[in-house]
Parts: sequence; structure tokens; C-alpha cells
Amino acid sequence: MPRLVRHYGQNHLHFITTSTYHRARLFDAEAFRNLFVRALDQVRDSLGFHLLGYVLMPEHFHLLIWPAAQADPSVILQSLKVRTAMVILARLRKSPAQPWCVKMLARTALPASVHSPATHRVWQRRFYDMNVWSDAKVQEKLKYMHGNPVKRGLVRSPDEWRWSSFRYYFLEDSSLLAMDRLP
Repeated sequence: MPRLVRHYGQNHLHFITTSTYHRARLFDAEAFRNLFVRALDQVRDSLGFHLLGYVLMPEHFHLLIWPAAQADPSVILQSLKVRTAMVILARLRKSPAQPWCVKMLARTALPASVHSPATHRVWQRRFYDMNVWSDAKVQEKLKYMHGNPVKRGLVRSPDEWRWSSFRYYFLEDSSLLAMDRLP
């Protein structure tokens, strides 16, 4: 399989996509959606990147980011994935009597053939990263993200899905997560 070539550097916007391990629908749980948004905000604060857009879906997310010099997209994703995975797995393990938690633990269990000290994985190891070079492409990616919950049948209108940047841009609602403007 050819290696994905990534172009990192200042003033490069990145459209990021990553999925949960085995496409487990961990973010059907509102508590996990809220946890993800809090973690995203904390990682943004600690690594100093700009967040221009996002959407969290039941089994994947998209980000539109402008990384800071000290943290490229790989560092940002690693931090976000580690921070969320630890809490999600801990919460799932605390509720062995809950059928949904048992189902999600089974879905995220690593097979014996994987040589790792870990027993479960929340996120796919890789992610898709696309450089965004134009304002038109920024608008295209924002539109795509905001329309994703509607296309998937989660809501009838983008304003009904709280876990996306749509509400910030079109309803001036930053109660869940504020977006950054390009400097």
C-alpha cells in the first residue's frame, strides 16, 4: 500500500477525517459526544491550533484546522485520540451490566493476532488529511461537514445537530464550542 504523503507547514489548512475502530458507533451516546467536544477544546487550548469547523458523527469526525507551528495535524490527532479513548474505555468498563457498553467493548476489542499490550482500540490508527488551499475549498468542506448529519438521517436540518460548527456559523451559538477565525 502506498504511503500517504502529507504536506505540513504554517498557513496550511487541513481537512481531517478519522473513524472509530471497526466503525463502532460510540458517539451514539450523547455523553461521549459531549466528552469529545470538551476534549477537542482542551487539545486546541494546549496545542494552540485554530479550529475552523468540525462535525462529530456516530462513528467518525471531520475537522477543519489551521495548526500552530508547534503541533502538526499528527500531533493534534494523537492527543485528541488518546485523551478521548482513555475516558471512553474507562466509562465502558465501569458499566458491564449495560448491554450497550458490553456491545461497544466487544466492537472495540483487539483480536489476539494484534501484538499490543492494549485490549481495546477506540480509534482507527490512521487518518485522512487533505490540505485546503482556497476559500472556495474551505466553504466546500464546511458545507460538507454541516450537511453530513442530514445526509445520514440523524436530523432533518443541520441546526438540529449540536455537535457541529453549523450552529456557530449560522445561529451564532458558541455554547458548545466556539470556532476560530483565521487571523
